Amino acid sequence: MRINLTSVFVDEQDKALRFYTEVLGFVKKTEVPLGGHSWLTVVSPEDPDGVELVLEPNQHPAAKAYQEALKADGIPVNSFAVTDVRAEFERLSALGVRFTREPVDVGPVVIAILDDTCGNLLQIAEYKS
Repeated sequence: MRINLTSVFVDEQDKALRFYTEVLGFVKKTEVPLGGHSWLTVVSPEDPDGVELVLEPNQHPAAKAYQEALKADGIPVNSFAVTDVRAEFERLSALGVRFTREPVDVGPVVIAILDDTCGNLLQIAEYKS
């Protein structure tokens, strides 16, 4: 058994696709129109056949409430592994990304938390050897 899909609720799929591809660097894998929304996934360019991240519309009231509550409490919805958190922090900051937590060493990892502009906080993490 392996993880195939995971999702993140987003307020607007087009805006989310731009952020997750043009800013974070993921690539679009699947886009299937389904009425007013799409089945829309992105993947890491380092592992195009790996886990897909579904950019899921937050149209259901429970999804929107969940998303808003986590963000209000400062809790990231996902964590993405990076080689160097501080370098990624500098790169993303230069692109205008707003961080709610600058890089901090928390034992076995260095983390930073950013706002994805789509209603979520995301963590980037560098796992130390």
